[in-house]
Amino acid sequence: MAMSMSMQWRETQGKQLHDPFFLKSAADTCRFCPGPIIVGAGPSGLAVAACLKEKGIPSVVIERSTCIASLWQLKTYDRLRLHLPKQFCELPLKAFPKDFPTYPTKQQFLAYLESYAKEFDIKPAFGESVESAEFDAGMGMWRVRTVLFGKEIHRTYLGRWLVVATGENAEAVVPEIEGMEEFEGTRIHTSVYRRGNEFEGKKVLVVGCGNSGMEVCLDLCNHNARPSIVVRDSVHVLPQEMLGRSTFGLSMSLMSWFPVQTVDRFLLFISWLMLGDTAKLGIKRPDLGPLALKSISGKTPVLDVGTLAKIKSGDIKVCPGIQRLTRKGAEFVDGISEDFDAIILATGYRSNVPSWLKEREFFSEKDGMPRRPFPNGWKGENGLYAVGFTKRGLLGASMDARRIADDIEQCFEVEANQFMGGKIVYAAESNTLICRKGTTVHEGTNAPL
Repeated sequence: MAMSMSMQWRETQGKQLHDPFFLKSAADTCRFCPGPIIVGAGPSGLAVAACLKEKGIPSVVIERSTCIASLWQLKTYDRLRLHLPKQFCELPLKAFPKDFPTYPTKQQFLAYLESYAKEFDIKPAFGESVESAEFDAGMGMWRVRTVLFGKEIHRTYLGRWLVVATGENAEAVVPEIEGMEEFEGTRIHTSVYRRGNEFEGKKVLVVGCGNSGMEVCLDLCNHNARPSIVVRDSVHVLPQEMLGRSTFGLSMSLMSWFPVQTVDRFLLFISWLMLGDTAKLGIKRPDLGPLALKSISGKTPVLDVGTLAKIKSGDIKVCPGIQRLTRKGAEFVDGISEDFDAIILATGYRSNVPSWLKEREFFSEKDGMPRRPFPNGWKGENGLYAVGFTKRGLLGASMDARRIADDIEQCFEVEANQFMGGKIVYAAESNTLICRKGTTVHEGTNAPL
């Protein structure tokens, strides 16, 4: 039935396209969306759009950048690969090509995403940044306002469902470090780092010891730079593979048979056998095991791809927390100072949802994440959904995408009938979108909604 409603909408839309009043209004100010409005064309947004498309439900995908998966395309380093095996990273309804390696490269993953968007005919509205999104209780609809990049053109989208797919990594986090402005060398975030050859022969301080920080250090080392890494907090470092299997896959299998604490003890024992005592290298482990810590805080263990070997050989130096930056380098909390040519901030990303979503019950104002933890953080009230906020990577996003599409399918026909049956009508003669509850949504070709 969802498919039939989609066909009815396309027929109605086709007739309206020949209405000059409708064309002017839609192009300049307003667009009614019979299906969900999806904000974000990263893997999460694409996954939801594809799952909806399979059910015959149309959607509108809004993307502030000029391409899909902008974080991957524009803000990641060249040597990046998927840290987990491809079977745990594929999006719904489409597997990776069989000839792809176990850990696809950045370029291979992007090719997969482009193919995915093409296969499901997902065509985002690129270059539109969402200024605000709020629920109109009188209309029973979400009102999403956008501005076109580089232009003073504003648009408003109206729809019954809003899917927030901007994810956990929308904005780079730049910490406040005393003396930051005094440092005279190069200072960048990993979002603009591409390859280590730009730093050949230079002393580079990498701030942050997550997967990105560790891998950037390795890349710098491989390009004859002299990197040091700041390890301020405790962190779990695990081999990417153990006992001939991916550590992640092995963990998933073991957790179906044993409690988390038992699996954690096993992982730490094998890691100790393979990597040794990381505390002797200046990398202390947290008190909680890696899986327990991930479940409680969302903090991901580092999967080692060769960095620890470089630390052991002395090619990468481990430093404690930074006390302050100086003109020439950094002073650390142990009182030692050292000069550096460049500082790379591997300090991660954060959600930007609070800056544009006018809703405070489902999403936290503090961190822009759903207030309810996984697996219950995908659905809010009034047709609001979230995807890509599970802190469980692409696998978590795919799970939520399926849930969202299934949930919307259950009510799509009824909701769409309100438009098709005349409860919501477009009056071309007055250029007005009207709800039969009596609420006027838009009047005049140039009036803002």
